[in-house]
Amino acid sequence: MSAPISPRVDDNELALLTDLYQLTMTQAYWKEAMHERATFSLFFRRMPPARRFMLACGQQHAAELLSRLRFGDEALERLAGTGKFEQGFLDWLGNWRFTGDIWTLPEGTPVFANEPLLEVDAPIAQAQLLESLVMNLVQLETVLASKAVRLVMAARGRPVVDFGMRRMHGVDAAVRGVRAYRTAGLAGTSNVLGGLRHDLAINGTMAHSYILAHDDETEAFRAFAHHYPGTTLLVDTHDTLEGVRKVIEVMREEPEVGVKAIRLDSGDLGELAKGARALLDEAGHDDITIVASSGLDEYQIEALLEDGAPIDAFGVGTQMGVAADAPVIDLSYKLVEYAGTPRVKHSTGKINLPCRKQFYRRQDDQGRYVGDVIALRDEAIDAGEPMLRPLVRAGRLDDAEMARADDARERVADALARFPEDVRHLEEGESDYPVELSPELKRLQSTT
Repeated sequence: MSAPISPRVDDNELALLTDLYQLTMTQAYWKEAMHERATFSLFFRRMPPARRFMLACGQQHAAELLSRLRFGDEALERLAGTGKFEQGFLDWLGNWRFTGDIWTLPEGTPVFANEPLLEVDAPIAQAQLLESLVMNLVQLETVLASKAVRLVMAARGRPVVDFGMRRMHGVDAAVRGVRAYRTAGLAGTSNVLGGLRHDLAINGTMAHSYILAHDDETEAFRAFAHHYPGTTLLVDTHDTLEGVRKVIEVMREEPEVGVKAIRLDSGDLGELAKGARALLDEAGHDDITIVASSGLDEYQIEALLEDGAPIDAFGVGTQMGVAADAPVIDLSYKLVEYAGTPRVKHSTGKINLPCRKQFYRRQDDQGRYVGDVIALRDEAIDAGEPMLRPLVRAGRLDDAEMARADDARERVADALARFPEDVRHLEEGESDYPVELSPELKRLQSTT
């Protein structure tokens, strides 16, 4: 009988969640006694066309996970079964512990091309092993947070709720995505496990199937409102405005049920919202709010509000859950220094910045951001706030620094208010926000 298929990666399997070439290179380093310290930098070279900034997310949680990575007996046995690794190397892996340093951006930091989200300083075999896993962890959450924050900006202070679990790419994405959404500023999620795990309010009431299962729409509304006083009722199963009238009828007959909101999930949302608002207000229910969903993205939300649609909250699913317009970033994890020597990849279109780095975010007298400077980490420079922070030192996690990851939501809101307006625009195009290289880094890049 075959073993049951699990929808998750167990902790004892996590070290195997890598590409084969990471392990073959690591074995080669081990055979060649290459144990000098290396620095790998995690960054992206190009902004997706639909983005003016990316919201760095997941890097601190990735660093925490990487600091406790282990090769257990079962993992080693499975590797031995491939026939690709020497026993001495497998013994070395069994004693493998991360002993290096990891510098990261705080969760929820807006970031631009070539700025490091994370840098790893460690013996080269240790740092190399982390590549595939760290890229997987940071890629997903950064992509989802960067999409979600655009929806938050488009909604202009109105709540945005995640409805996307059913079409996301697997259970891992659905759960981890909620952490990214919380960072970006979403008000809630329909995903029960994700919301409970990542402390984001869980929201949701009914689907069209509940209405269809009843012979009468009014009685369906009445029954559900009695089950859940203060609920939201879905009014578009048949005729939307007629559905609103039926909600008003239920409220007139039994005001104690206290319907809190109606939800529109199809049709011309702007016109239907205006019609629904007029009906509700005329009946004296100006306290009942309107929630809209149905394939929304940031552009549609912006257009609805520009047209004066009286919508109080938005539910967003697929477009956010798969980051449909920019589902990937050009994320790279590259060797930038080994044994104290700068390293640069010179492949066409894939040049990286050498050495251990820091970048600084400059502000004017009013606290507004005016530009970034990428510099060598130890370079003496007076250029603003240093953004990378040491989260892991000699293999040990800084718990106080890790705790600040919980402040990510507030950090995002504060940072966005400080950037120039064109950074916050939703339309495609590059912003004018300057990102410069320090003189010494520029010199090294041209001479290495």
